[in-house]
Amino acid sequence: MPLASAFNIVLTGFMGTGKSAVGQRLATRLGRVFVDMDARIEARAGLSIPEVFAQRGETAFRDLERAVCRDVARPQRLVIATGGGALLDPRNRTRLERGGIVVCLTARADCILARIRAESHRPLLENAAQSRAQRIRELLEKRASLYNALRHQVDTSDLSVDEVVTQVQAIVSRAAQSTASLNAGAGGAIQRLEIRSPENVYPIWVGEGALRQVGQALRVAELARTDVGIVTHPPLADRYGAELSDAVAAAGFAPHLFTFPAGEKHKVLDTVRALYAACVKANLDRRSTLIALGGGVVTDVTGFLAATYLRGVPYFPVPSTLLSMVDSSVGAKSGVDLPEGKNLVGAFKQPAGVVVDPALLDSLPPAEVRAGMAEVIKHAIVGDAELFALLEAEGLTRRSLVLTRAIQVKIDIVEEDPYEQGRRSVLNLGHTFAHALEQVSRYRIRHGEAVAIGLAAAARLSVALGRCAPSLAARIERLVRAVGLPARLPEWQPDAQARFDPEALYAAMATDKKRQGARLRFAVVDDLEAVRIIDNPGDAFVMDAWRYVLS
Repeated sequence: MPLASAFNIVLTGFMGTGKSAVGQRLATRLGRVFVDMDARIEARAGLSIPEVFAQRGETAFRDLERAVCRDVARPQRLVIATGGGALLDPRNRTRLERGGIVVCLTARADCILARIRAESHRPLLENAAQSRAQRIRELLEKRASLYNALRHQVDTSDLSVDEVVTQVQAIVSRAAQSTASLNAGAGGAIQRLEIRSPENVYPIWVGEGALRQVGQALRVAELARTDVGIVTHPPLADRYGAELSDAVAAAGFAPHLFTFPAGEKHKVLDTVRALYAACVKANLDRRSTLIALGGGVVTDVTGFLAATYLRGVPYFPVPSTLLSMVDSSVGAKSGVDLPEGKNLVGAFKQPAGVVVDPALLDSLPPAEVRAGMAEVIKHAIVGDAELFALLEAEGLTRRSLVLTRAIQVKIDIVEEDPYEQGRRSVLNLGHTFAHALEQVSRYRIRHGEAVAIGLAAAARLSVALGRCAPSLAARIERLVRAVGLPARLPEWQPDAQARFDPEALYAAMATDKKRQGARLRFAVVDDLEAVRIIDNPGDAFVMDAWRYVLS
């Protein structure tokens, strides 16, 4: 992520790994302020940590922890030591990572036991049926996936405090350098975000004028300087093809321009088959890179092409729409449609890098920009309450900030769940409804418009299930309308009711790729930054949501 100059250094990890001792020494060495989150919690509660657990319970403690996390997360040159379970809450992790660099301290179970043997203020180790050693091993096993998912790690088992401090300093220095920008020249700053996948770590460059630096970005990604296929639509080829080809050629690559017609109806296997032939004709080999210049259709098709041509070649998206900038160009999912449903054939294909140039939005019709705002709103609901408030106040006025925050939400979730086995499913908020709308409309409705209506339907479903406050559902609908999108189907097209009915829409859900067996899965809203996945709650609730957005 792009770091502010006042970024924090956050030390987290299991109890007894040295967070407080290392944090205090590190803060002294760097001239920073040290913050112990547990001490802040005790000051806020007026009780010691054991007393909070004993008198109020762990739930109350976690609420206090979340509040303190909000207070300290803003970049302000702090060294922060968290409690061992603070990052169990993904909201805490997101806030702390946005404000700085998180380093996880680890240690072997025997070292942890030796360090805390004489301590009596460890509530999670008290009143357990098993011994302290057994309880430590149990908690470590439970939290292993959380700690392992953190990018920066230091094993403190056999190191002195000063040795750990030195390693943390080195990590922080490298991490800060990794946010360096491409040379944008007169175009201004180009920020480097970063996303870690199981296969690689790749950059996402964001900034005005970034299109002219795609060749430089390919070189930074250490891609072979050989033939490059640029896949796009004819209008984009006319407007940007020469500029992009020149940028690629200037960096030592040989560009070839491939086009296919715009529109969701062309996101099919026949299009991919024609592109295979174009790649063969251009003599692209396994070292060749495929660049996707376009919106979601182009990035989906090109990602699938890159995943399957010669069993896989490097892939580099350059999204041109707001929707693709914050969604389809990040996260490695690609695919094409079948007559039976959307995205039923696809693959996960990790990019070698992504370049996002907000200036490309200037060439879009206003309706296309509005359509992309649906995904931005979805990301705000799922993972950034501050972004939601910013959108309510200013819309897309501060587009660089909006883009960065919306992309960061997707990065945070994709890093946690790269193959959509768990948490990543929350990004489907509104989409179970939206895909049915698209299919029944024969894709006449824009994806973003369908998602906007889907968000209203999901909010209605959440209220009906007693999970979401009606006031929040109303805020979601107001924001959808404020950016110029429909919250109900008749707002998209006046005669929509004449062609859609709840039964047809519900039936279309049966082919959605997000179902599991005979069960449909829905993302529902408990609160901002609190979206959950549930199995089909029952026909009556789903039909009520459909009737609501048809009204």
